[in-house]
Amino acid sequence: MLRKARVGDVAQIRQLINVYAQQEVMLPRAIGELYENIRDFFVIEKEDRIIACGALHVTWEEYGEILSLAVSTAELRKGHGSRILEACLEEAPELGIKHLVTLTYAREFFEHHGFKVVDKSTLPHKLWSMCVKCPRFPDCDEIAMIKELE
Repeated sequence: MLRKARVGDVAQIRQLINVYAQQEVMLPRAIGELYENIRDFFVIEKEDRIIACGALHVTWEEYGEILSLAVSTAELRKGHGSRILEACLEEAPELGIKHLVTLTYAREFFEHHGFKVVDKSTLPHKLWSMCVKCPRFPDCDEIAMIKELE
């Protein structure tokens, strides 16, 4: 079942993200940050367990970012990541988002959904303000991608 996340989901969302963070293919999220941004998240729940999550975060005027898109390893390749991303894409125009950005290692997945690779320097400065908090800054090797929604 796809739905908006609730406060009670935070521990499971964090566990899901941490699986990928430990593999260094996703940034870890602090528990406080997850609580503060819980309204950004969609989850897929199966048998009282969160099996997929992802967030649409408003970053600047007309800009949003896809963050923490993760699927349980036991549930990969079943369309759950696509369902989460589609929910974010559907919500974005309701929020006034016209440019949807992601920093990712999953280039093919996002290309399949219409995102295009861009130079990070073309992104709004506000996105970079979050990057300076990252342990990989300034040597980030994530791929910057954007999807224009207009």
